Amino acid sequence: MEDIIWKHACLRDLQVPDPGKVAFKWINLYAAAFNWMRIGAFSFDSQNALLTENLIPPLKVLKEKTTEKMLESNGCCVVRNVKSGIWIADLQLVRCPVCDLNTCDGTMQVLDARHIELFLSEGYQDGSWDYELLGSHNEKKQANGASAGIFDIKHLKDRSTSAVLDLKSWVGKPNDWQPKAMITSYAVAVNTNLQENEGLHVKFHVMKSGKNGEIVSIRMSEQLQ
Repeated sequence: MEDIIWKHACLRDLQVPDPGKVAFKWINLYAAAFNWMRIGAFSFDSQNALLTENLIPPLKVLKEKTTEKMLESNGCCVVRNVKSGIWIADLQLVRCPVCDLNTCDGTMQVLDARHIELFLSEGYQDGSWDYELLGSHNEKKQANGASAGIFDIKHLKDRSTSAVLDLKSWVGKPNDWQPKAMITSYAVAVNTNLQENEGLHVKFHVMKSGKNGEIVSIRMSEQLQ
């Protein structure tokens, strides 16, 4: 009975549907989900995700190229074997790692998304699961904003996904430099308006539950050139 109560509380507060069977007690999942600052929760109904730095519609799923080539040329890719269920999304602003921290105020924007069970999994806790680089994209010209989005491909045409791509409804005004985020049932996106710059370097990482396991975490990091 107690676990049912915690399940109800978790689904209610995350505003996500019941994922069915889970591997851990709901009280532990609740604690892991609300352990730090977060954007919110969304779900993967399928096991296929579109990762993109371009939030201009229509979103295109390119199938003819390798993941690395897709990222190099378009700043987007499709990843498969994503663990379905509830995912937690966080936006982090961290110091840019490529310069002198004492003289640079620059930050790196990171969109982190993880399966709700990740922090409780043995492979994560013992450090045997780690992030692997899928590829990167260099934009060597002025970027008006740093954007990143994660979408369940099965729901790309949903009305809720269209809301994510309606940038005027949630992105800050041109002189607003604060990060903004949008989350729906099957997608999450972030955007930060940028001042004058020479472009962006975007990296795409995933974490798998073992060498050939499901993807349990996705990370998109963006820093100025």
